[in-house]
Amino acid sequence: MSGFWKKVGIGLIFFLAAGTNLCLAQHDYIDITNPSLKKIPIVIPLIRTAPAGETSVSVKAADQFAHHLGFTGYFKVLDRKPFTGLETDELTLDFGKWTAGGAELLVTGNIVIADGLAEVEFRLFDTFKEQLLIGKRYKGWVKDMPRIVRRFCSEIVHHLTGNWGIFDTQIAFVSTGTGTKEIYLCDFDGSNSRRFTRNNSIALSPAWSSDAKWIAYTSFARGRPDLYIRNISGKSGAVVSKKGINTTPAWVPGKFMLAATLSFSGDQDIYLLSGQGKMVRKLTKKWSIDTSPSWSPDGKQFAFVSNRSGSPQIYMKNTGSGRVERITFQGRYNTQPAWSPRGDQIAYSAMERGGEINIHVIDLKTMRSARLTYSAGKNESPAWSPDGSLIAFSSTREGGNSRIYIMTAFGTEQRRLMRLPGQQSDPAWSPRIGNP
Repeated sequence: MSGFWKKVGIGLIFFLAAGTNLCLAQHDYIDITNPSLKKIPIVIPLIRTAPAGETSVSVKAADQFAHHLGFTGYFKVLDRKPFTGLETDELTLDFGKWTAGGAELLVTGNIVIADGLAEVEFRLFDTFKEQLLIGKRYKGWVKDMPRIVRRFCSEIVHHLTGNWGIFDTQIAFVSTGTGTKEIYLCDFDGSNSRRFTRNNSIALSPAWSSDAKWIAYTSFARGRPDLYIRNISGKSGAVVSKKGINTTPAWVPGKFMLAATLSFSGDQDIYLLSGQGKMVRKLTKKWSIDTSPSWSPDGKQFAFVSNRSGSPQIYMKNTGSGRVERITFQGRYNTQPAWSPRGDQIAYSAMERGGEINIHVIDLKTMRSARLTYSAGKNESPAWSPDGSLIAFSSTREGGNSRIYIMTAFGTEQRRLMRLPGQQSDPAWSPRIGNP
């Protein structure tokens, strides 16, 4: 085996080993809050692999890098063919040849395979400054290569933006692929979809806990809208089954608690519950319908929908002072608030004149609203990625069938996330799963 491997801990042997630094130059390239963000040209040539017959591993790794990094919207992934034949060894790199082809960033690496194990080095270079920005070493089974690639993609995004990105996240959503509405899970890019609930009933409104270990959702498995709190890896959990409706769960950031809409008292109000489903206290106290809570990142405020002004509008409540503030005034039907992980915006669904439904965002400093979708069916249920760079949502723009789409936080690059039987709706984006 190659001599570059350094053992990093027996606890991760035969799985995915944590990377060790080769070199690190401090740079800050990408301002993810800039709506005029210029994509950085990056090239990912085939990764050098030994023995030479393992070319399929090299091709898959390079293709995965291109797909994952391109998915973020931060990078312009260049065709690798014009760069064929250029040396990728760190000691012999001729940076001028890479910049001549338009590349500003370059990913290189080595993969050594023996007995089903892969020893891996990946590097990120700034071709203009002729600097090594990141270098990491990993070890794992060959089947773990996709996870190793995602891990290094996270390192790249973290180095360039200060955020760990989305590669270790999942999306929960509702699908009718089995003939009934069930909760499904998929990876950040729509791949690896699998069924989470098997109630052969109606399941709605999935919500992730802030440690990504629990999902709360509403199910009609018992013939009424009960709230289920379920561990992501097993069947342990709780059921809130009070008279009336038990729905729209929203976990409190950093706590094993959640808000939900309950109507056992007659009105639909928002209550705070423990992670075991026990009542803590009532959060809204109004004769009107109050529903769909969404917490601020610090857990000190929550947005919600209320018809207390005569039509559904979005309000904010400070849990410390008790102050309630209406934040939407344009339009007569605004619902499904989703607070940005950066805390500066709230996305929501708004019904336009003529019945068209679109995704809007409101800036909480200026209180100005911006529309992100236009003339493309009904667009609903916005859900932010944990780094605040992307928004998932459901749309009927394809023949009236609801599908899951994503777009940037500024409404650009709208594209369908997956192709599955039935209809898909109610996306909920998880926090990062696992450690950096």
